[in-house]
Amino acid sequence: MYTVKEAAQKMDISEHTLRFWAKSGFFPFVKRDNNNIRQFSEDDLEWIKIVKCLRAVGTDNKSIKKYIDLCIVGDSTIKERYDIILSTKKRLQEQMVNLNKQLELLEYKENFYQSLLDNKHKDTWNPINRNKKAKVTI
Repeated sequence: MYTVKEAAQKMDISEHTLRFWAKSGFFPFVKRDNNNIRQFSEDDLEWIKIVKCLRAVGTDNKSIKKYIDLCIVGDSTIKERYDIILSTKKRLQEQMVNLNKQLELLEYKENFYQSLLDNKHKDTWNPINRNKKAKVTI
């Protein structure tokens, strides 16, 4: 069994986040000890893992709670949960495409600036260098 602090460290999230998720009903089977302190089991860590994954791809708390509630209902909701996972995966794939485009641009700019540094050239793409008459005020 793990305390909030131990579970948070093990799952690489903040204690605050873990407590918030617990209060949101994301961990329906977390037990409490005699002092009313949450005690997370290995199974609870698996719940944390899926919640962390869903949050990382931008799933809102309401949708996560729906997914968890469906899990609790049982096997009659497998198709609905499957659809949630598929739509989440699709959203993640779209995010990855956008992130890769951003990475390509940053790599292009990195190479551009490295070339400027290596060759001691001015940045002709910078508008300040295009119009020498422009005055900069800060």
